[in-house]
Amino acid sequence: MENFDNSERKKKFVPSIETELRRRQVSVPEVTYRASGINFMGKRIKSLLFTNDIPIIVNNNAQAIMSVYPFTPQLKIVSAIMEVASVPVFVGIGGGTTSGLRVVNIGLQAELMGAAGVVVNAPMTNDNIKVISRALDIAVIATVITKYDDIEGKVDAGARILNIAGGKKTAELVKYTRHIVGDEFPIIATGGHTDEHILETIDAGANAITYTPASSAEIFSEVMEKYRLNMKEKEQ
Repeated sequence: MENFDNSERKKKFVPSIETELRRRQVSVPEVTYRASGINFMGKRIKSLLFTNDIPIIVNNNAQAIMSVYPFTPQLKIVSAIMEVASVPVFVGIGGGTTSGLRVVNIGLQAELMGAAGVVVNAPMTNDNIKVISRALDIAVIATVITKYDDIEGKVDAGARILNIAGGKKTAELVKYTRHIVGDEFPIIATGGHTDEHILETIDAGANAITYTPASSAEIFSEVMEKYRLNMKEKEQ
């Protein structure tokens, strides 16, 4: 019997089913699925869409949503996103301006609404992470933005996942973090907008990739431009 390694196996054909009215959607880059993924309660997640845009949350093919925004967390925002999302949602609950007991209360409410996990921003103290992780059953995801973050301290405080957001140096930061936390600790990281950057981040040690899509306004602008061109061609 012949032996074949993975490189010799033919790529399996995947049938695709679309509908006329739902053909337009935001798709994450295919290379994202080369990541190992993280198993959340039996669901393997490799791709997360970083957005709070309701129409995009409804029309995408990502395996999860990461909802973090630069405003004080509000439950009505969490509720709106949870209501329309058909995949697991990870919601931001503070870390900069918002901290202490308020963050714990928001986290508890998010959990009761069905959030798969909560995300705390980089300034969140380890003491706060410890309190949140003890109060919640769902995973606490701690954000790391620089190698000067107390990465080991965040993990010791109870963070079950690290979210690496290092801008252009994300891949480098992922590699640095992986060296500290070991091979098995789950890491989510921003992948950038090119296949090259995403693959670089995965190779550095990221288990799952967040992808930031264009906004509804940007997508609609492209659609309107196509409409204008079509009308112009008809007139000619």
